[in-house]
Amino acid sequence: MFASHLFRSKAHDATYQVPPRPQDSREDPRVVVRGGLHVEVDVAIVAESTYPFLKGGVSTVIHDIVCGNQDLSFGIIHITWDATSAREDLYGMPANVKWVYPVYLSMQEHLDDFVNVDPYSLKLRSSERTRLANRIFDALEAISQGENALALDLYDIGMNPRTREYSVWTVLGTKEFMTVASKRLSGLELSLVDMFWLLREFFSLSFAILGEDIPSARVYHAHTTGYAALLGAIGARQNDSEFLLTEHNLYVRDTVNTLLNRSLALTLSGRDWHEFDVGPLERLWMAWWIEMGRFCYPMAAVVTYLYPSAITEAADLGAPLEKAVVIPNGMKVDSFDAVYAERCRAIDRIEVEGSDRMWKLVYIARIVPIKGLSDLISTVDLLVRRGITNFTLDILGPTDHHPDYYMLCREKARTLGVEDYLNFRGMVNVRELLGEFDILVLPSYNEGQPIVVLEAMTAGIPVVGTNVGGMAQLISDPLTTPGGRTFDACGILVNPDYIVGMADALQEVMESADGYRHFAEQARGRVVNFFQIDDVMGSYNRLYKELARLPGNTLEDADLDIPLVIDLTDPSDESTAAREPNRLGVGSPLK
Repeated sequence: MFASHLFRSKAHDATYQVPPRPQDSREDPRVVVRGGLHVEVDVAIVAESTYPFLKGGVSTVIHDIVCGNQDLSFGIIHITWDATSAREDLYGMPANVKWVYPVYLSMQEHLDDFVNVDPYSLKLRSSERTRLANRIFDALEAISQGENALALDLYDIGMNPRTREYSVWTVLGTKEFMTVASKRLSGLELSLVDMFWLLREFFSLSFAILGEDIPSARVYHAHTTGYAALLGAIGARQNDSEFLLTEHNLYVRDTVNTLLNRSLALTLSGRDWHEFDVGPLERLWMAWWIEMGRFCYPMAAVVTYLYPSAITEAADLGAPLEKAVVIPNGMKVDSFDAVYAERCRAIDRIEVEGSDRMWKLVYIARIVPIKGLSDLISTVDLLVRRGITNFTLDILGPTDHHPDYYMLCREKARTLGVEDYLNFRGMVNVRELLGEFDILVLPSYNEGQPIVVLEAMTAGIPVVGTNVGGMAQLISDPLTTPGGRTFDACGILVNPDYIVGMADALQEVMESADGYRHFAEQARGRVVNFFQIDDVMGSYNRLYKELARLPGNTLEDADLDIPLVIDLTDPSDESTAAREPNRLGVGSPLK
C-alpha cells in the first residue's frame, strides 16, 4: 500500500522503546512533562515527528518559538507513527512547556477503539446505514467544492469524542457502506478488495486524528498541513479556540510529488488529482492529501508562510489569500559574531592569496536524493575537467537516512575520480565549524527557507544554490529596508539539476575576490536587517496574543512596519500574490 511511504514517519524506525499507550492517555505519565494535561496552555504546537524528539529545521524553529516566548505557556502535540517512536528530549525543553501529548497514526495503536469494533454496533437499520454512508461521501464531495459544513456536522455527531451520538467509524465494515462506496467510486475501476483496504486505511488515519480528546489550548499552531493541520483545526473546534497554520514548505505539494515520484521542484494545483494520468490508487491518495489541505486551510484564522512565493502556490491548493502572512525564519545574530569575525579575516586573506587560494566549499544537509549531492559530485567533476582544482568540498550531515543513495554518491565520486576532493564528515556541530568554510553549496530540488542558509549568511558566507522554495528571497531578490537601503544578492542561484550552471556559479565566486567580499557583506547585512530572531519572535508573540485574546501587545497596538513582514516581492509582478495587501502585515487578516 502507498500508505507505508506516505504517512509513516521516519520516527517509526527509532530505537527508543516505550510501553503501549493506555486507554486513557490523560492518565499516561509519559505524556506529562510538567503538571498535567488538565492544564490549559496558551499555545499548543502541533507537528509531525519533529520537536522535541527528532532534530531538524522545523524542530529548531519550534524550539526557537517556545524559548522566544517565555511569557506564554506551551503544550506539544507530537504526531508520530506508534509507541516505539523516539521519546528522548533532544532539545531540553524550557519550563514554559507544560505537557507533551503523543498522537499515534498506526492502526495497531487503536485496536480496541477502531479495529475490533463490531460494525453493527451502530444499531441502525439497513436503510439508515445506507443514508449514513451516502452522508459521508456527500461531505467529502462538498469539501472538494470548498464547503466544510457537512463534514463538520458529521464530525460533531459521529466523531468528536465529546459530542458524538454514535461512532461513524463502525459503518466501514457494513455491506451497505461498501455498496455505496462501489457506486460513488465506480469511475476509479478499483476492485472491491482494493477499495475496502484503501478505505480502511483512510478510516484508520481519520480515526487517529479525529477520534482524539485533545488537550486544551487557546491557540493550536500547526506546523504543516496534513495531519498536523487537521488535528490543529479540530482541536480548536473542540475547545472553542483559534487555529494558526504555518507552512514551512508546501507539505501537500511535496507529499504528492513524492507519491508520484515527480521532481519536488514541480508545482501542484487542487485540480491535479482529477486530471493527472495516474492509476486509481495514486489518484485516491492524491485526493486524500489535496482535499485534506482544502479542508484545513479555511479553518485557520491566519496562515503564515516563510517566503512570499509560497502564498500563490498555496492558493492553487485552496489556501485563502486574505489570511496569508509572511513571517520568515530568523537568526540570533550576535551568537555568530565570533565566526563572522573569523570570516572577515578570511576575506582579507582571500584578497591577498588571489588565484592561489585553496577554497573550502561545504555542503550541509542530509544525504538524500532531494538534497542533490549526486548532482554536486558531477559539478565537482566538471570543475576538475576545466582545470579548476584549488578547492575541497566538505560534506556535513547524516548518512543513514538513505543508505543506498549515500553509497551511490560515494561510488559516483570513485568512478569519476574526484573522491580526493570530497570529505564526508557525517554529523558534526555545524556552528563550531562554520568559520572554516568559504562557500555554502546547496544543490537541493526542494527547500523552504533553510536554517543552514541563514546560518551561513549570518556568518558572512556566500551561497551557491538552486532557485527553489524561499531561496530567492534569502539569496538573490533585492531587499529594501523601510529607511531605503537596498541589499543585493549574497550568492548565485541556478535551476535544479543544472550541473553546468552550478559549476559556472562556483567558478564565478572563486575567481573574484572583490565579488566575494561584496557577497559576504550582503549576506550578513540581509540577515541583520531582515531575518533577526527577535523580530520573528515579536511577530509570533503578537499573533498568539491576539488570537488567544490575551492581555499585552495586540496586533492593533503593534508597530507593523518591521523589516520582517515587509513586502519582499515585486508589486508589479501580477503572477505573485503581491496584489493582496493583507499578507504584508501580521495583523491584517484579523482586522
